[in-house]
Amino acid sequence: MCVWWYMCVWWYKAGMDVSGGNHRHEAPWKRMSKEELDNQYSPSRWVVRLGAEEAMRTYSQIGNEAGLEVPPAHLPHFIGEEVTKRARATGRSLLNVPYGDGDGEKLDIYLPEAVSEAMPFLVFFHGGYWQSGSKDTSAFMVNPLTAQGVAVVIVAYDIAPKGTLDQMVDQVTQSIVFVQKQYPGNQGIYLCGHSAGAHLAAMMLLADWTKHGVTPNLKGFFLLSGVYDLEPIMHTSENAPLLPALEDAQRNSPLWQLETAPTQPADPACRILVTVGQHDSPEFHRQSREFYQTLCQGGWKASFEELHDMDHFEILWNLTQEDYVLTQIILKTIFQES
Repeated sequence: MCVWWYMCVWWYKAGMDVSGGNHRHEAPWKRMSKEELDNQYSPSRWVVRLGAEEAMRTYSQIGNEAGLEVPPAHLPHFIGEEVTKRARATGRSLLNVPYGDGDGEKLDIYLPEAVSEAMPFLVFFHGGYWQSGSKDTSAFMVNPLTAQGVAVVIVAYDIAPKGTLDQMVDQVTQSIVFVQKQYPGNQGIYLCGHSAGAHLAAMMLLADWTKHGVTPNLKGFFLLSGVYDLEPIMHTSENAPLLPALEDAQRNSPLWQLETAPTQPADPACRILVTVGQHDSPEFHRQSREFYQTLCQGGWKASFEELHDMDHFEILWNLTQEDYVLTQIILKTIFQES
């Protein structure tokens, strides 16, 4: 893994000019075989602790206070399920609230103890390569945020093969419109997504809100280990149910869209944090840095954070902890802007 990491970092740097601009035709992934791309875009191959005894102890404490023994292969699902059960048991929540007419168009709202018209909202979109994951296993950040007065919304969307990427983007848009209409006095809506969910959140930078009859009070984006250019995914084993043609990838790639048809920020003060785990693959690093640079060049108020000693999954799982650096960044951003 280390050899690949350094090779890909070299390729990444070779494809960047000194001013930070990128040359898409020289993208490092275009030099990789399908097997190499599968490796780069398989986050589970880059974890550093998952399955180790230390990880079992740590993650069992995060996911289940009883400390049950869990097989490593089942650990990600187990952690999310247990964390969500705890969030639902210990706080106020409105579950399975419809935001659209479809069976899968539901969201969960976790409320702070002191509910007010002017609450800030964090809206979260789960990952899973647009093909797995659920709102019912994604309530990691709920307790630390609601304890500080932030309402948390976890959104479901129709994953593939039932849902197409265009449908997922539309559903995410609908969910934000719903939150704004239900809570028009909100103190700010902050979007957060992990992996595929970060891609869906980033697509909201391109949304045309006028056709929805409401402009959401978007104050910030927290994008965690995302994929922002979908063209490389077309050449991996993950692609089969997702992208039938290049135009589908381009239409649903916020990086490609912002580079080819720059969109001006509706609110120049809206903050965008692009994060990646130190132990994410080089391709995830490259995508995150290129997206951050593209945002900066387009006049967006963006920042970049590589989270020390975190892999693709830990960057999300640790949001259960109030003293976790990313939890603190999220809270600081929300209350600075409120």
